[in-house]
Amino acid sequence: MKDYYEILGVPRDATEDQIKKAFRAKARESHPDANPDDPTAEARFREVAEAYEVLSDPRRRAAFDRGETFAAGDLFANFGGLDDLLQQFFGGGFGFGGTTAQRARNGPDVAVPVTVTLEEAAFGTSRDVEYRAPATCSECSGSGSEPGHDVVACRMCNGRGQVQVARNTILGSMMTVTTCSNCGGRGTVIEHPCQHCRGAGRVQADHTVTVEIPAGVDDGTRLRLTGRGGVGETSSRPGDLYVQIRVRPHERFQRRGDDLLHAHVIGMAEAALGTKIDLELLDEEMYPIDVPPGTQPGTLFRIPKQGMPRLRRRGRGDLIVELVVEVPEKLSPDEEEALRRFAELRGERPGKRRRRRKR
Repeated sequence: MKDYYEILGVPRDATEDQIKKAFRAKARESHPDANPDDPTAEARFREVAEAYEVLSDPRRRAAFDRGETFAAGDLFANFGGLDDLLQQFFGGGFGFGGTTAQRARNGPDVAVPVTVTLEEAAFGTSRDVEYRAPATCSECSGSGSEPGHDVVACRMCNGRGQVQVARNTILGSMMTVTTCSNCGGRGTVIEHPCQHCRGAGRVQADHTVTVEIPAGVDDGTRLRLTGRGGVGETSSRPGDLYVQIRVRPHERFQRRGDDLLHAHVIGMAEAALGTKIDLELLDEEMYPIDVPPGTQPGTLFRIPKQGMPRLRRRGRGDLIVELVVEVPEKLSPDEEEALRRFAELRGERPGKRRRRRKR
């Protein structure tokens, strides 16, 4: 899972100005225009921009601190796109270089649900996740062209992916730039499509990925595996794999934030006279609790650091034990007689003895 604070090089309590300053420096350092010979520059730059988009928004930052992740389509909405974000910081002269043909269509994201137990959520686990997504065609190696035939530059746009079109307006004739209709903006044309993928360069395939689920995940947490989704067009980045965590309800514990809640039942006599409880914790260790005489229903015992680990932070929450005093619904004749003697000693006035039906 990405740590956006680490990507920008700022502490977790960084101010808005610190985050903005760090983004400006990291963006200039990693931008593809500044690293023309580095094929990984664009991916690193997008990661920096993604980190800024999350941490600069208080709502998204709070959600990230809770362990949530974000789909690529959810980001950059405040700026109308990544290019607008760059425009705001650096002006028109500092944006993604290249033509429409170079901005190939990225691969699709894939979402997969994974169900874990509360114990697995607490201590971490791994899962082999299976899903179906586009993969590079093995016959043409993703080019879309039949083996032995090369992809050729589009003759209409000369490989630029864009063409200039003259339009008549009320202000006179104006030249506008539009996507090339012959190549769809790719800049290339496949004259001999691959028979296996029909020129797409991709085929649907089954994938298996081992996902490391960190300790402390909560129900609804989304884990993002960058680049493990479906492949895109040639020279484009693959989509991401999103693992949606579902935590199965536990028979003894309920989660509230980083704390665990447990309702423990004791009898009336145990509450009145006191008792000792051996409570099994989430890690199967036993923890003794001394219940003093006269304990009232609803009394809470807090056991420090026996709750859930804090996701991406140090420490654990607490285990809160609530005592539930059980009132028996049915009594044997001896039990009823003993309870009535007890009530008489205390000056209580219970209901009259009910006649028992003869069998």
